[in-house]
Amino acid sequence: MKYLRRFGTFAADGKHRLLARGLAVAALWIGAWAIAPAQAADIQGDAAAGAQKNAMCIGCHGIENFKTGFPIVHRVPMLHGQNAQYIAAALAEYKVGDRKHPSMRAVAGTLSEQDMADLGAYFESAGPRKIDPPAATTNDPAVALLNRGGCQSCHGANFNKPINPAYPKLAGQHADYLYVALKAYQQTEPKPFIGRGNPIMQSMVKQFSANELQTLADYLESLPGDVVTVQRSRFR
Repeated sequence: MKYLRRFGTFAADGKHRLLARGLAVAALWIGAWAIAPAQAADIQGDAAAGAQKNAMCIGCHGIENFKTGFPIVHRVPMLHGQNAQYIAAALAEYKVGDRKHPSMRAVAGTLSEQDMADLGAYFESAGPRKIDPPAATTNDPAVALLNRGGCQSCHGANFNKPINPAYPKLAGQHADYLYVALKAYQQTEPKPFIGRGNPIMQSMVKQFSANELQTLADYLESLPGDVVTVQRSRFR
């Protein structure tokens, strides 16, 4: 797993102090999320309009197993079938810098809130028919890690039906992308191009080693889910 070595691991310091701080921040973040999805829901996405705005998106996300080289080589996430509100929220975070990625920030910086809602609606509608897979199996070692992190409490027992449409579906997503995303939440030192700013996720991933995060990512990829890549011609 060559991409583990470049990221390295983050040492735990003041475990109990971090946990208390994380719980306090999480309480504030939950209060903020009670408002944010409601505000996002006020803007109705138009899937047909989104289909006309996705040229910059499908150059990467419309190619199966397309890889990016930043911050390490990994496949870009599959978006077709993903929750519309989550896609819109993620784009908004890239635009303001809460999620750090040079290419994504450049793209998101050109989008209005309506554009983001339209693109979210397009990608959600362009996926396959929604499935309802069973809950995660309990005899896999990764399940103990997922239980320790309380991941099901937000992302659902089968990781394909989150409790809030502003949260992502994880089942079936590329493991290398999931690993990079989880490591980004562990980035505690301010850096201009790496990191994600969600306090709940930051507090959850601190407890896991790099190898444990890889175990989680591999297991989530193995689960059946809605998210796929729909190949689209860029010559229309």
